[in-house]
Amino acid sequence: MKTILLLRHAKSAWNDAGLSDHERPLNRRGERAAKAVADHLAQHGPRPDLVLCSTATRARQTLAPLVKQLGSPAPPLSLEDALYLASEGSLLARLQALADDVATVLLVGHNDGIWQLAETLAGRGAPARLAALREKYPTGTLAMIHVTVGSWRDLAAGSGELLAFVRPRDLTGR
Repeated sequence: MKTILLLRHAKSAWNDAGLSDHERPLNRRGERAAKAVADHLAQHGPRPDLVLCSTATRARQTLAPLVKQLGSPAPPLSLEDALYLASEGSLLARLQALADDVATVLLVGHNDGIWQLAETLAGRGAPARLAALREKYPTGTLAMIHVTVGSWRDLAAGSGELLAFVRPRDLTGR
């Protein structure tokens, strides 16, 4: 059994036209959402054995409160340029390349790749949860998918069960 935690970066700021897309930071709403999701995952979710994160500022800032919550020793963290705006296929290939001793991975990235990957992997789950996933994958949202594969290389479409789909508004009421 493997667990995949897919976290879309939280809401980012658009008010500085001088910044590249890669360098856009979180806005206040995004900072609150990142903290709420970090608190939720630290209290209710499995602890990741490995964290894969886009190098984009907004992705790293989304991850920061969770790293703080997890405490020491923090799980290994890999900041990867290739995760910036990565496609579903690229994200799937990255997961398939993981070492088999990794039981739980957290991937922090961007839409549309994160959303499409979650939809592709989640072949089973509570109907309301699956419907919410198919409708929209808002910023700051976390999907938890269990897959019954012995090796990451066997990860395939429909092989997972969507166990959680947590949007920031579910945690903060906003």
